[in-house]
Amino acid sequence: LRREIEPVPLTRFAAFLFAWQHLTPATRASGRDGLRDVIRQLQGFELPAVAWERAVLPARVDGYEPRWLDECCLGGDVAWGRIAPRPGGGERTQAATRNVPIALMEREHAARLRRAAAPPSISPRARGVWDTLKTRGASFTQELAVAAHLLPAELDRALWELVAAGLVTQDGFAPIRALGAGTHRGRPRSRSAPRGHGRWSLTGEPLDDHPEQHWASLLLDRYGVVFRDLLAREHAAPPWYRLVPQFRAMETRGDIRGGRFVAQVGGEQYARPSAVEQLRRPVEPSTAPICVSAVDPANITALFPQGPRVRTHPANTVAFVNGTCLGIRQGSEQWIDEHAPEEVKQAVQAALRGSRQLGRTPR
Repeated sequence: LRREIEPVPLTRFAAFLFAWQHLTPATRASGRDGLRDVIRQLQGFELPAVAWERAVLPARVDGYEPRWLDECCLGGDVAWGRIAPRPGGGERTQAATRNVPIALMEREHAARLRRAAAPPSISPRARGVWDTLKTRGASFTQELAVAAHLLPAELDRALWELVAAGLVTQDGFAPIRALGAGTHRGRPRSRSAPRGHGRWSLTGEPLDDHPEQHWASLLLDRYGVVFRDLLAREHAAPPWYRLVPQFRAMETRGDIRGGRFVAQVGGEQYARPSAVEQLRRPVEPSTAPICVSAVDPANITALFPQGPRVRTHPANTVAFVNGTCLGIRQGSEQWIDEHAPEEVKQAVQAALRGSRQLGRTPR
């Protein structure tokens, strides 16, 4: 089976990944059910909070409506939070901003995705709120303010600190949307306070001490084809050396394929059979650019040995044509490959201009 496979170039893999992750016009999801499919595929991937509704979800779901995500969260289908927090040192370093890493996930899998970490260092005020939630259970913001004996502004800072530490979450997505509305000196403005309609609760302890099997399946669903270098930004996933035995066992059972599917990258590679079939299917060249945020899991520019580099910041955008990066927008600066045909340059420029509109925070 391995000898039957002819590896494809990285550009072909990039084009395949855009279709696999609902980023092409023909594969985009639609409606609330489509949004759930997208979240199921991306769950466990931590992104800057502001990027979810500014770029990542609208790029995959036609006519994306923020209320769909609210309904999924408040209905108990979807949860959000940090799943691989890094130990910090007090309130100043733990204050949440619009770039705090947040993952979306199906609520039933949240405990299995969460990774155990050393207890973070948090301020006494945040510790008091955490103790209150531990005693009272899930609580509304107003209830917490009374029980913890804190003014609204003090409670807001404590809650954001606990969010950044990966210790609390809320039923609704309103707090994360509020982070994108504006910050002041690294903290949310008072108008961005986490009011919402949901209840705050503790994230809880990880459910599984050995989540490799679950993660192996999840990563195959996310990328179709997996290899070590592709997972460099999968901060919550187990290390590659712990995933490989799971992939080998799945290959032995005939559940997945092993071999060399993508050229220009080293190490072992594993794939879903449906992904192998789609990867090898002939594709008609197109001049239509596909724009993704620099923080999007589908942005694989770092895998190319040569070519432009883009800083992984939610404000930056990368434009691909037929799997090749031909344009980048970083802040106010823009780069377009001078060797591209003129009509392609114009299309890339228009796509990068359009990505600015896509990147606005939903209301």
